[in-house]
Amino acid sequence: MLMHPSRDELLKNIDSAYSLCVIAAKRSKRIRDGEKLMLDDYHSVQPVGKALEEIAHGDILIDPKSQVVE
Repeated sequence: MLMHPSRDELLKNIDSAYSLCVIAAKRSKRIRDGEKLMLDDYHSVQPVGKALEEIAHGDILIDPKSQVVE
């Protein structure tokens, strides 16, 4: 169960639950692969928890100019 950060706190920075899942998955993979962490202190030890904490902190946002091209 997700306790910290809360879903409501996360959705203040990301406009949809789907986007939140995609961004958290991409960032957690980068953390797992060794990319530099954005915060000094984390509550979570798992990469996905760390990614969610970075999103809640406002360090990761969606680029409004990005487009999906098929």
